[in-house]
Amino acid sequence: MGLRPRLLKVHRSAVTTCSSEVRFVPMPIEQLPLPLAVSIEPVEPFRRVFRRLRFAAVPPSVRVEFRPFAGLRSTIRLRKDHLEVCLSDVLQDASPLVLEALAEILLCKVYRRRASREARECYLAHILSPGIRQRIDQTRRQRGAKRLLPAHGRWHDLEEIFHRLNQRFFNGKLSVTRLGWSLKSSQTTLGHYDAGHGVIVINRALDSSTVPANLVEYLVFHEMLHMRFPVGRDGHRRVVHSREFRKAEQEFPNYEEAKKSLKHFHPWKE
Repeated sequence: MGLRPRLLKVHRSAVTTCSSEVRFVPMPIEQLPLPLAVSIEPVEPFRRVFRRLRFAAVPPSVRVEFRPFAGLRSTIRLRKDHLEVCLSDVLQDASPLVLEALAEILLCKVYRRRASREARECYLAHILSPGIRQRIDQTRRQRGAKRLLPAHGRWHDLEEIFHRLNQRFFNGKLSVTRLGWSLKSSQTTLGHYDAGHGVIVINRALDSSTVPANLVEYLVFHEMLHMRFPVGRDGHRRVVHSREFRKAEQEFPNYEEAKKSLKHFHPWKE
């Protein structure tokens, strides 16, 4: 898998034969393999991408380092004529191809361009592979702490809801490390499943006498489906709610009513 270029070049390695005639065939740069070296300097992919995509006439100086982040995190900052890049050390053993794909994604973000489909697909394929997923989850458990309130709230018991839904819809096969309410109310996130810690967290604003039980149950069911159907990819796209996920979600009792009610329900305005 290559990265999208803008020019065509003729390469002597790209030849075809017809009888005794040998002719050279134009070959897009995007089809060229990256260097076969197992290990490269982390700054090199960024220099290659800068030359290939020509973000500016004069390339800035670049400093790249791997850091022990709690998760899969990458940051990039452009200050005058200097780029400062920090990558998760989970990616330290990634191939040159993956590092160049990430370099393109980050540089396009800084220079307000859209990264190529090939770069996004390459990077997603790497981070969503089973081995890397396992390393990311393990790293998060070792380096990050998950803080939450007990599952038994003032008005709703998340543990009781989870076990009831688990028996009814999943044959009791799902298990979580912890269930709980968020430490603070959120205006944007009603709930989430953290695969790294094996935790389901529900917005504490929903632990209220004004919130119907079926809404809380629907949210817990939704997060349980994330356990059943992990994040995947469709080419260059990250797929959080797959077709299978949506189909299973509709098995929730009064599904349409629950979604409609949740869409218009804002507990923080109560």
